[in-house]
Amino acid sequence: MDLSLKTESFTQDRRNWLGSAHGTDAPVSVTLDVAKFTAGTHYPDGYIKSGIFLGKVTATGLYGPYDDAASDGRQTCVGVLFTAQDVNARGVASTKVVGSMLLHCFIREAKLPVAIDAAGKADLAGRVIFV
Repeated sequence: MDLSLKTESFTQDRRNWLGSAHGTDAPVSVTLDVAKFTAGTHYPDGYIKSGIFLGKVTATGLYGPYDDAASDGRQTCVGVLFTAQDVNARGVASTKVVGSMLLHCFIREAKLPVAIDAAGKADLAGRVIFV
């Protein structure tokens, strides 16, 4: 029996970028390719922030941050990360993490952790409303 003291830390996911609860009842599961994310921008505290726009890498089927200048499939914005994801679970750096993605929602653009460009907005037209 192990009675030694163990500590575990948690983060509070900030979803103030959501404009309403609309669409949050139907997120889809996605696998994120951690190597496609930038530590200082997307997960400075060890968690990939919710509210990051995602694109699907054509060759692997994994998801990474939307980037209009990419040529691997991520140049098309397909949704937004709904929940923050720990990339260093149990002190071990992950190469892939499972998260949830919103396909349809209202977003407060001024509250996003990372800005989205006009091309990304056009990719999401009719599914995501920016307020």
